[in-house]
Amino acid sequence: MKIGSIEIKNNLILGPMAGVADMAFRELCVKFGAGFTVGEMVSAKGFTMGDRKSAELLRLSDKERPAGIQLFGTDPQIMADAAKRAMAFAPDAMDINMGCPAPKVANTGAGSALMKNLPLAKEIVRAVVKASEVPVTVKFRTGWDSESICAVELAKICEGEGAAAVTVHGRTRQQMYAFPIDFDTIAQVKQAVSIPVVGNGGIRDVQSAATMFYQTGCDAIMVAQGALGKPWLFQQIAAYLNHTIVLPDPPLEQQMLYMIRHIERIVAYKGEKVGMREARKHAAWYLKGNRGAAAYRRKCGELENIEQLKQLAAEVIASQHLGEKGEKPDDDEKGKNRKEV
Repeated sequence: MKIGSIEIKNNLILGPMAGVADMAFRELCVKFGAGFTVGEMVSAKGFTMGDRKSAELLRLSDKERPAGIQLFGTDPQIMADAAKRAMAFAPDAMDINMGCPAPKVANTGAGSALMKNLPLAKEIVRAVVKASEVPVTVKFRTGWDSESICAVELAKICEGEGAAAVTVHGRTRQQMYAFPIDFDTIAQVKQAVSIPVVGNGGIRDVQSAATMFYQTGCDAIMVAQGALGKPWLFQQIAAYLNHTIVLPDPPLEQQMLYMIRHIERIVAYKGEKVGMREARKHAAWYLKGNRGAAAYRRKCGELENIEQLKQLAAEVIASQHLGEKGEKPDDDEKGKNRKEV
């Protein structure tokens, strides 16, 4: 598959997730078969004003390429300026965020709020395409709410202004992350434009990945929350789509090893203090669904170093083996008291 002049390894893409899809996680997902990744969203205004954190988020490593970066904002000129400056980080593609539902983004008129202002969205795409030296993509939802579905119109605008591909998240902003997924609108977008269309939303296993492909005819799929604590999902999806093989999850011992190596990488990039603080949520995702998961998540919130993480992993493995000998799963394992990330 190609995005403009960029050829990506396959049609499985890791989506941008603020505060989650950092360099360490992106590299790990590529190792498990993601063909393309998009970094965490960056404020164009903050970046152009010299915000150090924004610049850090734009960093890409050779281990994750080809990879794109994502910008959000409301001013076409600032977005264009940010796109020019971002070339210093040598991205393979430049993505424009028009789908983020978070109030702190949408309330400024950026992210998903741009679906309520298509003329401004058009100006932004035009400005960024003109400023960027690499292919530009745009990510958006089906619409602001069920009464204002505009994905087809917005996709045509993006194509007309030179975008190389679009990603459609099959939910409205009003839905946030609730089901169902609107496959029909994604399919309509695919029929309406000639550039690649990426289907996104609710992909958490091989069945939902296959459903996205088959019901929409999309060129690629974007996996996001489904890969949290389960980066091997890309490997499973590829095996199913290419060979109709259903790969089981790795053995628990292997999962814990992946968790440890993932978090070691976070610490290597960000230092122990910051890295372990950010690693706590990842550890909780890896442990989700195991016997006694609620208690283990509380322990994840207290992790301060890699040794404590290794001790926790050993404890989890030991407890699951005990459970196999007849202990009953707790309520958390049965699915009670769980909240969607």
